[in-house]
Amino acid sequence: MKKKYLILIVFPILLTAVFFACSKSDDDEAAYIPDIKKSPVSVDLTSVPYPKLSDYKFFAGDMKEQKPALNVLPYQPASALFSDYAHKKRFVWMPVGTKATYNGDGNILELPVGAVLIKTFYYDNVQNVTPVGATRIVETRIMIRKSDGWIFADYVWNAEQTEAYFDLAGSITPITWKDENNVIKTVDYKIPTEVQCIVCHKSQHLEDNGTLTTKHIPIGIKPQNLNWNYNYTTGPKNQLTQWIDKNYLKNNFSLPTVANTTIDYNDITKPLELRARSYVDINCAHCHTNDRHCDYRPMRFAFGESGLPNGQGRTNMGVCVPTQDMQDFPSALSTIVKPGNIDRSMMYYRLNTTDESYRMPLHGRTLIHTEGVALIEQWINAMTDCPQ
Repeated sequence: MKKKYLILIVFPILLTAVFFACSKSDDDEAAYIPDIKKSPVSVDLTSVPYPKLSDYKFFAGDMKEQKPALNVLPYQPASALFSDYAHKKRFVWMPVGTKATYNGDGNILELPVGAVLIKTFYYDNVQNVTPVGATRIVETRIMIRKSDGWIFADYVWNAEQTEAYFDLAGSITPITWKDENNVIKTVDYKIPTEVQCIVCHKSQHLEDNGTLTTKHIPIGIKPQNLNWNYNYTTGPKNQLTQWIDKNYLKNNFSLPTVANTTIDYNDITKPLELRARSYVDINCAHCHTNDRHCDYRPMRFAFGESGLPNGQGRTNMGVCVPTQDMQDFPSALSTIVKPGNIDRSMMYYRLNTTDESYRMPLHGRTLIHTEGVALIEQWINAMTDCPQ
């Protein structure tokens, strides 16, 4: 009798406990388990840049594995800026309760104060390390949005691949690696100085009073570059949709149309014109656009400008445009792009040289991008006449 009485008392208590446990929302559960959903990332705007990359806590576990911590979101533009064949991993982090704002398909997303962009440069199958064939991370560049604009911080990895240290002085890391075709390649990889970072990541505007204002800006985070599926751990998903779902982007716009979306320039199944436009957009447009470093040149390589109708798009790409004041180049290079003739095309010449006096882009590469040059050669040779 006593056992039955005890059961009658205990059972309702257990039932009540189960009921309340099962009725908790995810937020309630987080309250019961301290910090279960709190990102470990630490970005104190009064203290950054930190002396070590690990201080930010962007990565979970062994930092060299580059596994993002909670709320650190990986992303990848459709086409990548060539950087001496280095691979890249990109991430974004934003403070809780903040979101990016859409400003147009071809414009950089407006990220909130406190946001961080993270980009790690590395090589696979490296031969001049121990063990031979290992991955070698060279640097991790980050941009931090403060109240008065973006700042740069570069972190150079040690040989042991256990830590990366703040360094904006610039340096060289020799890398020898075996590429996807088992070809041994070598590069003196250049880690940029802060001044070199600014060249590519700046926007300048002349005020009415004659004052030239300069601000630092990101490059690759445009909706047109992110409007394609990324293979997340949960499966493939449109990146802009993922940003919205993760509360990183305001849901007040429509996804870019196919015509306004860049493509992977390596994809040979895509139209040649689109591949060439996507290539110069990611590799050249950040300087050859209004208010940027090379805006005094006539080319306008942004994807939206290279696609304008009535021949204006190709004119913006430099097709049949005279080289103007470029007197220090061979006289045969009288045109930026000469249809059907790479030997008389300035663009091809500058992409196909490592001479620092002539090469393009100005920074970020010391090797010739063989595949990119082949693409531009194919594009030039496919043209037969000037824009009408």
